[in-house]
Amino acid sequence: MTTAVQEPHQDTQSTIEIPRPMPEAEAIYRRWVAHLHAEFSRNTTCVRRSEIVRDELHMLLLGRPHGGRMNAALISELPMSVLAESIDPRNVTLPAEMEEDLDRDRFNPIKPLIWFWRGFDRTVLGQNLWLGLRFRSMLGHHIFAGLGTGVRFYRDVVFERGYTLTFADNTIIRPGTRINDREPLNLSGTVS
Repeated sequence: MTTAVQEPHQDTQSTIEIPRPMPEAEAIYRRWVAHLHAEFSRNTTCVRRSEIVRDELHMLLLGRPHGGRMNAALISELPMSVLAESIDPRNVTLPAEMEEDLDRDRFNPIKPLIWFWRGFDRTVLGQNLWLGLRFRSMLGHHIFAGLGTGVRFYRDVVFERGYTLTFADNTIIRPGTRINDREPLNLSGTVS
């Protein structure tokens, strides 16, 4: 069961009911997002952020802590080994990495966060609107060139570089939006 709170809607200034999780769940969600924000603020290298993302996705997708490499010599464990290795952002090539004009110094530290964004959206947690809006906003503070207050990123928003994007206050990015961020963009209003 969820509780609801009345908040002004960004588009129409009318009051709508926004479902909220139960208080216990909300506290856990807020604690997890705050923990990740602190970790990504403290750890800004690609290597350390990749380890954090690997460990978090390992728990979200496999339901257990990352415990090192599995015995990939066993044929029966190969599929699980492939999955476990693919969770680590360092073992994945994103489309932006194939572009010659990519600013690798700016991209490399945020690559793990982009991978986390995409991985999160493909889990059951990505379906949780309340948590997803907060999770993506937290990551956005570490990925984008600028992020105003009250920006809402819905599920399955796709961008390639991230560091070229700036979002004005109260911008809404609708589900499934694909943003061509090869050149710097300042976005505001509702984007779909």
